[in-house]
Amino acid sequence: MADSQNPSAEDSLIARYFKPLATDPGAFGLVDDAAVLSSSGDDIVVTTDAVVEGVHYLATDPPDTIARKALRVNLSDLAAKGAAPAGFVLTLALRSKEDAWLRPFADALGEDSRAFACPLLGGDTVSTPGPQMISITAFGRVPKGRMVGRTGARPGDRILVTGTIGDAALGLDVLTGGAAAGALASEPQAKEVLVSRYRVPQPRNVLAQAVRDHATAAMDVSDGLAGDLAKLCAASRVSATVDVANVPLSAAAAGLIARNAICVETLLAGGDDYEVLCTVPPAESDALISAGRAAGVAVTAIGTIVAGREQPRFLDGQGQELTLKRLSYSHF
Repeated sequence: MADSQNPSAEDSLIARYFKPLATDPGAFGLVDDAAVLSSSGDDIVVTTDAVVEGVHYLATDPPDTIARKALRVNLSDLAAKGAAPAGFVLTLALRSKEDAWLRPFADALGEDSRAFACPLLGGDTVSTPGPQMISITAFGRVPKGRMVGRTGARPGDRILVTGTIGDAALGLDVLTGGAAAGALASEPQAKEVLVSRYRVPQPRNVLAQAVRDHATAAMDVSDGLAGDLAKLCAASRVSATVDVANVPLSAAAAGLIARNAICVETLLAGGDDYEVLCTVPPAESDALISAGRAAGVAVTAIGTIVAGREQPRFLDGQGQELTLKRLSYSHF
């Protein structure tokens, strides 16, 4: 991250909060300005994501949840590539260096780095007048030539997705006083579940090998299921048909739909799900679903890849195509 013979405030911050996280020998205890990551003959998968205050998290979010989200959104990318975590580098743009914020942030980051076997290797700290920003670049390992990209989907493949869709978008809606907050005013437990899904994603790294073994194409759902499926299809030069009735929903989300408190587009186009979206040959889809069941992660078939270059079609329970005004969250 940074070092000096005469420790600066930045050096002291790093030594106090982040040097204890740098347990990998290749991190050199954060005393160098570079690290070494051994490949062991594997391919190294690299992914990077930033979380920005006011965009990916709220200024009022607890610092421990911000730390977990910053790392987990990158771990989610590795899971969708079929890669095992190997380590990460961290860039912090901070307004201040108060212990009340940094200590729970660093503690949670350390807990997650150990839980997911993804040690801190290095990084940088800078000051900013705001907004605050945390950027992580994560590294993963896959056997040579085995990374699962976006370009391998073929007509006839089944479309599978992990977990449930739309909860994080609803969690943000709850936090910002939207329609979901009003509809769930008397259901504090449901609100708590949705807020947790927004603040602390659940990357599906336990399924990385199963994705690598069975999927023809995969990516994580970060900007919205509808838009991310469109990206995957465009990369593979195919189209898709999705049965919206099969899209997995939590009890809270399904209840809001049933009461007409929200529309299905909110769930299909909402961001921050961080679930794995993949395409699998029909003969292998049951194997991936079974692997999910064994790992305690629901895997659901929601549609089929078809020939063509049109936008994916989303069909309701009567087989009628839904017209979505938007497909995903967009930064610009």
